[in-house]
Amino acid sequence: MDDRKRKRLETKRWRVGSAKDLLQLSDEEAYIELRLKLAEGLKARRADKGLTQIAFAKAIQSSQSRVAKMEAGDPTVSLDLLVRSLLALGASNSELAKIIARR
Repeated sequence: MDDRKRKRLETKRWRVGSAKDLLQLSDEEAYIELRLKLAEGLKARRADKGLTQIAFAKAIQSSQSRVAKMEAGDPTVSLDLLVRSLLALGASNSELAKIIARR
């Protein structure tokens, strides 16, 4: 939001903040939400490409069980691995941004 719009809203006593502020999420909750959005995006993109978990696992030199954990948002899976896997499926930076911005 641009500063002019923000100031105009604030003068009318609107509170302006982020989704994290609105939902009153802690840093930990925001991190978990990010992980789940990336996991959901990975699952959807893999399915859109018509790949099974096994085929995708072979493509990224991993195992089917690891792909299942990635898609489930398992806390043992790093955000780095989720992002690298989305990139391996051909996601662009703008597509990653859309995945993260989803509600």
